[in-house]
Amino acid sequence: MPYVSNRVNTVPTGYRESASHGMRLVARREHHDAIRSALASGTLHAWAATRPGARAMRGRTVAWATQLADGTDVVIRHSHHGGALARLTRDLFLAPSRAPYELAASLRLHASGVHTPDVIAYVTYAAIGPLCRADVATALVPGADFPAAWAADRSPPGRAAIVDAVGALLCSLQAAGAHHPDLNAKNVLVSGSDDSLAAWVLDVDRVAFSRRGDHAVGHRNTQRLLASLRKWNTLHGLDFGDADAERLLSSARNADVARSTPEQRTGMESP
Repeated sequence: MPYVSNRVNTVPTGYRESASHGMRLVARREHHDAIRSALASGTLHAWAATRPGARAMRGRTVAWATQLADGTDVVIRHSHHGGALARLTRDLFLAPSRAPYELAASLRLHASGVHTPDVIAYVTYAAIGPLCRADVATALVPGADFPAAWAADRSPPGRAAIVDAVGALLCSLQAAGAHHPDLNAKNVLVSGSDDSLAAWVLDVDRVAFSRRGDHAVGHRNTQRLLASLRKWNTLHGLDFGDADAERLLSSARNADVARSTPEQRTGMESP
């Protein structure tokens, strides 16, 4: 599958760049000064950790939900490797890190109609030689990750609405030709209430783009997420059953048909 390099390092329209003492900041113009002031005493992630009322959000590492001086609610995450080599590579990346690509990918996903939080800013910090560290600030989307949302609503209608929202998300990723290699249960955020639920995809710094509407991409995303949900069943008693999985597959297919043109639907329905 074609992969858009994570070495994207340009500053998109609507963003502003500044740099000093081995630090490089790229932020939306309206939030640049608030981010810049937060960096006066150290790294953005360290600043967030000391903010009054900051809320820890645990994933691969601790991210912090807090508020910028301009009143914007954000989540600030320190970039860290995953996988077998994580203990060795830790938070060191070949400059400019994955952060510029995460910004570029999020903008491309937004343009394709995929729900993913806005990247407000990223900051890279020179480390050793060609290596750097990075923090990323994204807009805070009210909601809960899939396991928390699933546990909070045990009613059949509520869970059906969650599954349908995730199915629509999977369809939108396919429509964008976006493959998320780490589409796990914690990387899906459920937001809204009642009949206005929406699912959002998180951690898009490794998303790869292929042909729009690529069904192979949709299949890989769906199978990756289902594998994660089965693992949560085994390890955490998630209670996501076979019927739920079937509904997810059906919901993604139905959303795919709804997005298609009449000519495409005729092709889908032909034997």
